[in-house]
Amino acid sequence: MDKEKRSMSGLSLSGVGLQHGLTQSVCFDEQHNYISHDQFQHDVQRVCGYLSQQTETKWALCFDDSYQFAVSFLALAHAGKHIILPGNHQPAALTELSEHFDALLHDDIIQIMPCDQHHHYNAISDSSTCRLSPLVLNQVRLTLFTSGSTDTPKPIEKTLQLLDNEIQQLEQLWGDKLDATEIYSTVSHQHIYGLLFRVLWPLCAGRAFSRTNFIYPEQILSHQPDHKKTIICSPALLKRLADHEGYNHYQMVFSSGGPLAIEGAEQSEIKLSLRPFEVYGSTETGGVGYRQQMEPTSLWTFFPSHQARLNIEHCLELLSPFIDESLWYPTSDYCDLLDNGQFILKGRVDRVIKIEEKRLSLTEVEKRLMQLEWIDEAAVIPMEEAKRTVLGAVIVLSEIGNELMQQGTKGKFWLKLRSELREWLEPVGIPRRFRAVEEIPLNSQGKRQIHDLQQLFNDVND
Repeated sequence: MDKEKRSMSGLSLSGVGLQHGLTQSVCFDEQHNYISHDQFQHDVQRVCGYLSQQTETKWALCFDDSYQFAVSFLALAHAGKHIILPGNHQPAALTELSEHFDALLHDDIIQIMPCDQHHHYNAISDSSTCRLSPLVLNQVRLTLFTSGSTDTPKPIEKTLQLLDNEIQQLEQLWGDKLDATEIYSTVSHQHIYGLLFRVLWPLCAGRAFSRTNFIYPEQILSHQPDHKKTIICSPALLKRLADHEGYNHYQMVFSSGGPLAIEGAEQSEIKLSLRPFEVYGSTETGGVGYRQQMEPTSLWTFFPSHQARLNIEHCLELLSPFIDESLWYPTSDYCDLLDNGQFILKGRVDRVIKIEEKRLSLTEVEKRLMQLEWIDEAAVIPMEEAKRTVLGAVIVLSEIGNELMQQGTKGKFWLKLRSELREWLEPVGIPRRFRAVEEIPLNSQGKRQIHDLQQLFNDVND
């Protein structure tokens, strides 16, 4: 595929799927069967025609299959619907978010649905198709969800224009390096990193993407197609490459969603032929900066379109076309600003952390624990255990909880707690260690101290 053919897509979301007769493929499956641009256009028209006949306005998408997701995403946009992207497929979590959407469009991965209108992609027929015209990007709205410093998932409102602005920047920075590469991924398209890097940017630039995820390091190391390939990856998976034999060559490697240890960057160079381009950002801000980590102190560089300053608390504020070109956006990140558009990240000031690229609110985990009738109070902290970050929970049991624990063993009680939490939380958000206490320790000011909480786990076996 040459650059001239790729440029026909126009590098804008407004025209994706409109051209007839393009030679490039949009997507491919695990057997490298390709889906043509014409087929993609037909599928978008088919689903758009169906959606245009529906009265519901706000539609949630929950797909494992990235091709079906891309078709449905563009069809919703062309049908004038508001796109909702839950980041969590757990049934109870979807039920909690159901007030934000009217209907749910999905493949067959969801068995329990939170609202009356459930629409299966494969059940949509060719009975009515919709003629597509260029999208007015600032009129297409979407909502993503992320864990904020509060105790409930936080909706983040975007327009396709904001995403399109970021796609232009990504192509400006890395388009020549990517050239005609094919796109593989280990991350979900339900979150902004995967949405942009594995689906929307490839669609705009005419690069074919895989409709399924790599899940295991062995897949990253063993896959050998006869094409240039790029991997959209997570820090956790890059770090795990050290435990596996093999070598593979990638045109580019991207990493985002959490901090990448220098060991992960080194393993990428050894196993995948180059160090990854790390992208720092969030659902709220989109991409903020990037770097290739040659040493732990490697500096970050802002995206060229951004302006940055520090507030009185030394936290970063941004003026960015990915957020709002007219308003400064405050973040919770401690930073030092340097010359030449570079900066140093020094940590967050709120209670949002990332474990294996999943953004977690410690406050939300505590809330879920205290929703259970067995627990009166909970304090959750991150802990290092066997070279990984896990959550530890210090809990005060209710009278019912004490009775239940006395009926069995501590181990069985902890298993029961984890089982209940799975209805609300993803696996990495479920505490792995618990301590039951009569009261949670406080300092002289009545505040919890993480050191005191950590001490509770030091000398007692689970």
